[in-house]
Amino acid sequence: MDQKADGPILVFLGPTLRLPDAQRTLDAIYLQPVSQGDIILAAHAFRPKAMVLIDGLFEDRPAVRHKEILWALSQGIVMIGAASMGALRAAELHPFGMIGVGLIYRWYRRWPLTAEDAVAVECGPAELGFTALTEALVDLQRTFTALFRRGLIAKSEMDAGIAAARRLNFRERSVRKVLAAAQLPAERSVLLRSHLITQKKDDARLALRLAPGLSKYKPARLSFTATNTFLRDLEAGSIDIKLISKY
Repeated sequence: MDQKADGPILVFLGPTLRLPDAQRTLDAIYLQPVSQGDIILAAHAFRPKAMVLIDGLFEDRPAVRHKEILWALSQGIVMIGAASMGALRAAELHPFGMIGVGLIYRWYRRWPLTAEDAVAVECGPAELGFTALTEALVDLQRTFTALFRRGLIAKSEMDAGIAAARRLNFRERSVRKVLAAAQLPAERSVLLRSHLITQKKDDARLALRLAPGLSKYKPARLSFTATNTFLRDLEAGSIDIKLISKY
């Protein structure tokens, strides 16, 4: 059965963008960061015309499976990805009809072997709105590069800052720790924070602005075959496997 043309748009959102900011941009149903099984459950719960994947979980719960997204596409649900986990999955599944939005999505499509942790951040619990506690590598890289191009830091500082950010685990990528690892003056934190490029936020807002128009897109329907591995993943996550054939 096709999704309803007047069905809602669902957005899986976490630390990339604060919920009030997102709600000002798009009237949608906002859900927690996506993980394994969530797309199937959300499709049955809300009968959406489109889903926007921005943030996703990958530690406490298994990451959203590519096969789930392919299942949603096979049901006629428009799948849009941007900014974080959504950009990763959109870059990987673009050939099958998932729509990617933003610079980070294009980056992952152009350089498929780019580290996935470039968009990862440490965040607070759901009760606190998944507040980001560290900075994303992609934002730090763009910031150091922009500061150099504007003549605000030397090339050696840019190189040291980017190299240090890459070496640190995503859970440790605060401005303070990056500067310390790069052996740059702590006073540089004011400069970095005042010029911080928030590419993830920018891409997320762009995806939300474009979502109403993109949700009208009618891609060719995919044929879908449930593999044994996919079915085992669903069962391991306590998802009723009958849901994939009864939509």
